[in-house]
Amino acid sequence: VIVGEQQISSIGKGICVLLGISVEDTQKDTEYMVRKILNLRLFDDENGKHWCKSVMDKQYEVLCVSQFTLQCILKGNKPDYHAAMAAEQSEPFYYDFLERMRKIYKPEMIKDGKFGACMQVHIQNDGPVTIELESPTGPADLKQQAKLEKQQQWKEKTRNKGPSESGKEKAASPAEVDPSTSSEAEGTRHQKES
Repeated sequence: VIVGEQQISSIGKGICVLLGISVEDTQKDTEYMVRKILNLRLFDDENGKHWCKSVMDKQYEVLCVSQFTLQCILKGNKPDYHAAMAAEQSEPFYYDFLERMRKIYKPEMIKDGKFGACMQVHIQNDGPVTIELESPTGPADLKQQAKLEKQQQWKEKTRNKGPSESGKEKAASPAEVDPSTSSEAEGTRHQKES
């Protein structure tokens, strides 16, 4: 992790965690995420068997970087960050996350970036293996937000276009009797299609 021209943190083999904190997140979410990150079986064992060992099993390091942009929701082509927790609340939340991780694992194995700084994060993604991990309350909230975004986009499109010409024609067309219908269906009305 580089801030300005200075490297402020680095690890060897391990996990780089880009941590997005939502306005909905609680201490229960922190506990879940810490437990999952430290116990994910992402690494090979000594015999080369895949997906057997956790970062703690291998005695690897963890680099945590605060990343509020993970909470962005697109409004058209513009990112909107109303789902991200404000810095005043998310900074102590972030440091609590790190502290919990250090209590469960070795403190010297947990590194971090600089909260709120414009950082350059250089990741050598081995494999590559990238895992998206959310606490159990996260996916439903994000799905709801995505649904609301689509509804908003649809409203903007329809507001900008106004009523369509074909819609006007259909509304103005009189219903007609189809003369080709059988005597059984005589008198059935069909709307003319344009």
